[in-house]
This record gives sequence, structure tokens and C-alpha cells, in this order.
Amino acid sequence: MLLIGLYNQACDMRKSIDKLSQVVAEEFDNNITNGDVYLFMNKKRDKIKILYWEKNGFWLCYKRLEKELFKMPKIIGKAMEITVEQMQWLLSGLNIEKIKGFKKLKYKYFY
Repeated sequence: MLLIGLYNQACDMRKSIDKLSQVVAEEFDNNITNGDVYLFMNKKRDKIKILYWEKNGFWLCYKRLEKELFKMPKIIGKAMEITVEQMQWLLSGLNIEKIKGFKKLKYKYFY
């Protein structure tokens, strides 16, 4: 299952792949090469970086908003896991704390 980690602390957007992967190792206690996705936001919340390892190299995506801000959820601690849907909502400018998607249903049998 894909983990999407959202880092709660303001991140210096000058940080390179190496420094961001160090944050993943320290704060998420995770190996960056396992294929998970990590999001980092600046203090002003108008910039976001997404770090991802794919097979033999890193993807580093960067978005700068010209107007408005990303809505950072309240996080206890330095990091939290979010779903793919929540990441899409966050990147679209929505407040993921106020949006609830469908509940995941599990059934053993269908009749």
C-alpha cells in the first residue's frame, strides 16, 4: 500500500533531494527507496515539494502558488500519513480536515 507522508514542519524550499531524503529517514523513520511519496511545505504555505523514489532515481516535484495558500491540516507531531485522495484535495487547495470521502467497505461475500 502506498504511503503518502505529509511533513508538518515548515521546510526550507532550498533543500535538495539529499536533505529531504534525510528528513524522511529521521522524521518518518522510513527508507525513501520503498516507493512512498512525501510532501513538504514552506512556512508561508504557498510552496510545496513532493519527493518520490522510482526504481533507480528520485522525482522531485515543486509547485508555487501565485495566489492563495495550501490548507495544512492540524498534525500532532511532525508528520502524518494521508491518502491519495487527500493529497489530491490538498494540492487542489481544499481543506482535507473538512472533507470526508466515502468509507472503504470490505465484504467477504456478495449476495
